[in-house]
Amino acid sequence: MFPSMPLLYRHPSSLVNQVVSIMLQDRPFDATLAASATTAPTGTTPWTTKTVSEVLRSVPRFFFQPIRSIGRQSNTLRHRTPLRQRDLRLESRKRRSGSLLLGPSAHRDLARVHMGLSKSTQFFYWVESAFGFAHNEFTVKEMAVVVAKANRVKMLWDFLKEMSRGRGRGLVNTMTITCLIKVLGEEGLVNEALASFYRMKQFHCKPDVYAYNTILYALCRVGFFKKAKFLLEQMELPGFRCPPDKYTYTIIIGSYCKYSLQTGSRKAIRRRLWEANHLFRLMLFKGFAPDIVTYNCLIDGCCKTYRIERALELFEDMNKRNCTPNRVTYNSLIRYYSAVNEIDKAVEMLRKMQEMSHGIPTTSSYTPIIHALCEAGRVVEARDFLIELANGGSIPREYTYKLVSNALGSLQNADLLDEEIRRKIEDGIMDRYSHVRKVKPLMDHRMLTKNTDTG
Repeated sequence: MFPSMPLLYRHPSSLVNQVVSIMLQDRPFDATLAASATTAPTGTTPWTTKTVSEVLRSVPRFFFQPIRSIGRQSNTLRHRTPLRQRDLRLESRKRRSGSLLLGPSAHRDLARVHMGLSKSTQFFYWVESAFGFAHNEFTVKEMAVVVAKANRVKMLWDFLKEMSRGRGRGLVNTMTITCLIKVLGEEGLVNEALASFYRMKQFHCKPDVYAYNTILYALCRVGFFKKAKFLLEQMELPGFRCPPDKYTYTIIIGSYCKYSLQTGSRKAIRRRLWEANHLFRLMLFKGFAPDIVTYNCLIDGCCKTYRIERALELFEDMNKRNCTPNRVTYNSLIRYYSAVNEIDKAVEMLRKMQEMSHGIPTTSSYTPIIHALCEAGRVVEARDFLIELANGGSIPREYTYKLVSNALGSLQNADLLDEEIRRKIEDGIMDRYSHVRKVKPLMDHRMLTKNTDTG
């Protein structure tokens, strides 16, 4: 453990950085550190709600990230939510027995997580005892989020009870519980998120429509549609204090369309899509205006289940309601027409998107058309679209580029692809590989092994 060093106040951001470095160095938050802390230029305490919240908000970023992703992902806020409900007891038993552990906690350093949680707890009470800082609902929320991201559910309930009972009401409010529901849902602890939703009354809080939407989104992401539908039916009761809004219906419609296709059962897919369309009509009947997300989810679901008539009906309805389609809308239709070998209609959709300025075509727009043209033997047209894609500033996937090159070579027309275009595409593919190797070092190891074997 490092010895205590003075805590100097220069700027709020510098104070936050010093405290985070103290946590990383495992230095104690004691009276010596408090005595060495300088005051703000105004003579008041340097700790404000903003600085305390910033310190607590930095703990998950420095202590809770999986080891293999630290320093490699430029977007540290990116999070892939698991599609299944996690069982913390089962994970603990597997970890003790040395069994294979998968999921978000597989690459977490538990010692580092425990250290971050311990240091944030010490800091939370040290600021109050040493400087007389009065915690409010914002700092309590940030501390509760730290505990939730550390997956310490029992400690979270004890902390909320302490803040709501021992320090007066108002520190734990609806905003705090709603934020915890969102965090627990992102961590895969949906049952715990649902329990915190039902415990709102215990903390003298009343859920609002945003709290309902948050728990509905968490339930739908792991496939708990029955529980989500039960909550929706409660909201639709006459005189209910939190009636559903358009975001409520959009969440469930999008989840039905997205996760029904992952079931693998045709009957389940048809049932979910029927429910999604039923909710869409109910949404219109209640006077809510669907947004672009609602239309895109329905159109994509209809195209993937080969219900093109319904998809085109929704596409026309968008234009009637002055809801402008975007690239995602056109890509769903382009993928459908390319899959059923109606290439001319796919090209027509691509040109329509360009003419109406409804989005800039990217690799995801051109790739289905290029693959369909190669399969149909229209290689020269596929080459033209490949050149158009490269001139538009996008780099095709390596498989797409090799598919066109091999098709031209089989026709003994390899010279139809200019050397300048070839060099531009190949350099772009190599730049993409170099970037991926920085994010995923395992890929670099596999490529090295492959080159060694071939050599």
